[in-house]
Amino acid sequence: EDLLNQGMIAAMDEVGAKFEAGQLYVPQMLAAAKTMAAGVEVLKPLMKGESGATGKMVMGTVAGDLHDIGKNLVVLMLKNYGYHVIDLGKDVPADVIVDTAMNEGAKVIGLSALMTTTMMRMKDVVELAKEKGCTAKIVIGGAAITESFSDEIGADGYSKDAAECVKLVERLLA
Repeated sequence: EDLLNQGMIAAMDEVGAKFEAGQLYVPQMLAAAKTMAAGVEVLKPLMKGESGATGKMVMGTVAGDLHDIGKNLVVLMLKNYGYHVIDLGKDVPADVIVDTAMNEGAKVIGLSALMTTTMMRMKDVVELAKEKGCTAKIVIGGAAITESFSDEIGADGYSKDAAECVKLVERLLA
């Protein structure tokens, strides 16, 4: 567990900081996340239980949107930090996202959209979650998404990239 927490997670924190500073780009983030995921698989049998952060999440790219590279990177990063992530894939209807979150007892719903034409589907998920009494926090991100859009639709948080999403989820679950 020391290797995971003090070595691998610390290294991913450094990669995230370099990404935010513009010193690394998406391909390097993906390579680092995939490498860490492989390392976590090697360490899993040696660990007593889940290490790092805990919490169940549901992630998906909203209905109508077929872009998932960013979402896939976020899923990898969150899994590397110890979160149990249920990845619903891309082009996921609002009811599937909300129902899965409720049935699985997820604490967080993560939504991704790349296109301006699909970003309003995020609002559909937020509204449906409220309507159904879903208590999961909803975080959003994607190329066209902004903090002000997040506020406008009533999401619980906005993340501009995978490294920031890990920090956001940690804050929301603290």
